[in-house]
Amino acid sequence: MTELLWKIAGGYVYDPLNGVDGQVQDIWIQGGKIVSPPDDPHVHPATTLNAAGLVVMPGGIDMHCHIAGPKVNAARKMRPEDKRGAKNVITRTDHTHSGTLGSVPSTFANGYKYIGLGYTTAFDAAVPPLMARHAHEEFEDTPCIDKGFYVLAGNNHFVMRAIQERQPDQLKGFLAWLLGAAKAYALKLVNPGGVEVWKCHARGNVHSVDEPVDHFGVTAREIIRETAIAADALKLPHSIHLHCNNLGLPGNWQTTLESMRALEGHRGHMTHIQFHSYGGGDGDETTFNSKVVPLADYVNSHPNVSLDVGQVMFGETTSMTGDGPLGYYLHNVYGTKWFSSDTEMESGCGIAPIKYRNKSLIHAWQWAIGLEWYLLIQDPWRVVMSTDSPNGASFLAYPQIIRLLMDRTYRRDVLKEVHPTIGESSVLRDLDREYSLNEIAIITRAGPAKLLGLKHKGHLGPGADADVTIYTPHENKELMFQLPRYVIKSGRVLVEDGDLRETLDGKTLFVAPDYDAEMETLISDWFEQYYSVRFRNYPVADDYLHDAERVACGP
Repeated sequence: MTELLWKIAGGYVYDPLNGVDGQVQDIWIQGGKIVSPPDDPHVHPATTLNAAGLVVMPGGIDMHCHIAGPKVNAARKMRPEDKRGAKNVITRTDHTHSGTLGSVPSTFANGYKYIGLGYTTAFDAAVPPLMARHAHEEFEDTPCIDKGFYVLAGNNHFVMRAIQERQPDQLKGFLAWLLGAAKAYALKLVNPGGVEVWKCHARGNVHSVDEPVDHFGVTAREIIRETAIAADALKLPHSIHLHCNNLGLPGNWQTTLESMRALEGHRGHMTHIQFHSYGGGDGDETTFNSKVVPLADYVNSHPNVSLDVGQVMFGETTSMTGDGPLGYYLHNVYGTKWFSSDTEMESGCGIAPIKYRNKSLIHAWQWAIGLEWYLLIQDPWRVVMSTDSPNGASFLAYPQIIRLLMDRTYRRDVLKEVHPTIGESSVLRDLDREYSLNEIAIITRAGPAKLLGLKHKGHLGPGADADVTIYTPHENKELMFQLPRYVIKSGRVLVEDGDLRETLDGKTLFVAPDYDAEMETLISDWFEQYYSVRFRNYPVADDYLHDAERVACGP
C-alpha cells in the first residue's frame, strides 16, 4: 500500500542544518519521512496542513535527561510527596494512560509531556549496563518519542584494568561489546574513578584528575583520555559523555579545565557544565563565584569540546546521579533524605531532594552560571540546552530558559529578583546577547542531532524523520514554546493546540560497533569469575526491544 503524500504549507521554516533561516517553505512528508517536493506538477498532496504565519522547526531533541532506569525508578518511590495533588496527576483517557508528574514523572507521563512540549527524541544520560533491561522496559512504556541511553563506563572494573595494564585493544573491544550488549547509544563517564573509591571507602572520592584509584592505580585523566581515544577509534556517532569529578564543589572549575585538557584533542562532550564551573572554597559560602569566563575561553578555542548546560531554575526538584558521593554530599548540605546504590563492578548512584531558592547566594550563582555559558559560547553548535532534568529543573522549564536567552530585558528583570551579589558580580549583567529563533533551533534540535551523529534527525531535508514542531509566533517566547500549535511525529499529527490527539510507540536508538569475536572469551571468563550473573544472561537480545533502530558507526 502506497503511503499518503502530504505537506505542511507556507510556514516560516527554521532548519539550520540545511541553511534555512525563517524562509517561507513547504515541507513534504510521506511514509514517516521528509521527502523532496514532487517533480510532476500534477501530483497533489493528499492533505495539506496550512502553516502560514507559523514557525516550523524540526522536533526537539533532549540529549541529556533522566527518564528511565533504576535510579529514576528509585527516585519515584523515594518521593511520594512530590506527586501529591491534582496538578501532579494525569488522568486516563480513551487513548492515554494515567500517570503522575512531580520532578520525576512516570513513564507514560514523560512521553506525553515531552511530545506536548514539541520534543520528539530524548536520551537518558546514565544507565548501568547490568540494569539495561530495566531501562529498555521503561522505554517501552514511554510513548510518542524516540529514545536511547548512555551506558556507564567510567568506573567499570574491566575498563580500569585494561587501562592499568595498557591494553588499548582490550579496552576498545570491551567498550564495543558493552555498547552492543546493553543496546546503548554512547559511553558515559561519571566522576571517573571517584565512584569506585566511594564504593570501597565510606565517604571516599577522588579529588583531582590525577589522584590514583585504589586497587587499580589509574587516574581520572587516564580514564578520560583512553576512553575518548577508544570512542574515536570505534567511530561512535557521539563522543564520550563526561560528568567530571568534583561536581558541585566550590573550586571545581580547575578539575573541569584539566578534564577538557585530558581529552588531548579527541572529541568530548562535557555534560551539565554549569555544575562544574565554580570558583571559591575553604568552606566560606561568600567566596563562591563563577569561573565560566576562563572555561568558555578554552571551549571557544578547542573545537573538539562540546557541552550541555544543566541550567538551574528556582523551585523544588530531585537530584539524581550516577555519582554516589555527590548524593551523600547534598544530603549533608541540605539535611534531606538520601538514597545510594552500588552496581557490582560498574557504577553507583545517589538521589536527594533539593529546592533551589532565588535568594540563596549559591543557588542564584548556579542560575546565573548556566546563563553565562549559553551567552559566552560563540558557536551555538557546541552548546546544547539542558536542565540535566530533573537535577537543575524539569525539562518543562525549557520554554522559560528560551525566553531568558531571547529577551535580555526579561533576563535583567529576573536578575534583579535574585540574591543581590549576583547582579553586582556576574558578567550576566553586561551580556546583551539575545538568541535568534535560528540559534534556538540549533541548541534544541540541529546541534544535538549533529553532536549525536543522528543524520535523520534535527533537520527538515529529504530523508529526515518527519518529526516537526509548529509554533504560533508570540512576543513572549515562553508562551510561544510552551504550547506548540502542532507536533508531528513520524509523519503523524499527535498534538494540536495542546491536545494529544493520538499516541504511538517511538523507537529505541542504539549502536553496536564491530569488535573481535575473540574478545567474548576474555570477557566471559572475567564475568564468570566476578559477576553475580552468568555471561550468557547479561546481553540484551535484539528481540527484547519492542521497536529499535541500530545507528551506524563511522564517518
